[in-house]
Amino acid sequence: MARIDAFFKLMNEQKASDLHLISGQQPVLRIRGDLERVKFKTLDDDELRSMLYEITPEEKIKVFEETGDLDFAYEIPGLARYRSNFFMQNNGIGAIFREIPSEILTVEQLGLPPVISRLALLPRGLVLVTGPTGSGKTTTLAAIIDEANKKRKDHIITIEDPIEYVHTSKNCVINHRELGTHTRSFSAALRAALREDPDIILVGEMRDLETMRLALEAAATGHLVFSTLHTTGASKTVDRIIEVFPTGEQGQIRSTLADGLRAVISQGLFKRVDVKGRIAVLEIMIATHAVRAMIRESKTHQIISAMQTGKKYGMQTLDDGIMTALQSGRISPDEAYSKCVDKEKFKPYLTQPPLDFTEI
Repeated sequence: MARIDAFFKLMNEQKASDLHLISGQQPVLRIRGDLERVKFKTLDDDELRSMLYEITPEEKIKVFEETGDLDFAYEIPGLARYRSNFFMQNNGIGAIFREIPSEILTVEQLGLPPVISRLALLPRGLVLVTGPTGSGKTTTLAAIIDEANKKRKDHIITIEDPIEYVHTSKNCVINHRELGTHTRSFSAALRAALREDPDIILVGEMRDLETMRLALEAAATGHLVFSTLHTTGASKTVDRIIEVFPTGEQGQIRSTLADGLRAVISQGLFKRVDVKGRIAVLEIMIATHAVRAMIRESKTHQIISAMQTGKKYGMQTLDDGIMTALQSGRISPDEAYSKCVDKEKFKPYLTQPPLDFTEI
């Protein structure tokens, strides 16, 4: 057993999502969104480096020492997988580990709206799950892929950096590919995937123009493509994709995106007050004919109105999702107010409305 495994066991026992091991500091766990120090000695650079290298493949150590950055996955059988990031900082080496549970939770177990399950059964198109780092995007996508795995008979290819949730083939055939190990980039793997008879392609992240271009091409040529972006809100996600492309191409990209996009899910994690833990609150945009027209005609600012009137299609704004969680007693009024869009809508639920400096 590696020495660092003791920290992972503590992490699991405390139900922490992340572990921070930084030279010159005590270990830190992120529990329910907050960082809490572990009662342990300050970590020495040489000792921590030795501990980290004990679980790092030799070829990855070489990459880290050459670049100062490293991403890979580490697994403790029977416990969990861990997305690992090493980096250099002013006191020496540092590492952050995100726990990826061995069990893939279903859409129902995660408490997500039923429309999320239906996205797994789409014949083709592009589905994006967006939100800040640590908002649960990967967990939501894993639930959708698991739904497809159970209900379809197709070929699923995942391209990730690193591989996080590992799916066992059920009714589908699933192949996992990892950047740096099985392929050199998202765009290279996506280009190759188009020749590998895929039905569903999961691209861990659309990081650059080439990856976005290929994802749109795949969606337009009869594949179902899932991916993530670090954006907030459906309309901002659409704008972000279009803005990545050169000005001269943006008109054509609007048309391609309008035709290929099927849904945008934008989510955040909120602290629960009814039980220990956090809950995902979603904004859901379904690409109806009206939404497609807004994208094509450069009227993305109107998408919020389409979501407000499109509840029968499963759409909801972020504030609608927050209000549902608040009224069901799962989150506090303060938590709802701090993360909502329309502050005035949530002020009546506060006992003492705070002064929001962003509104001054």
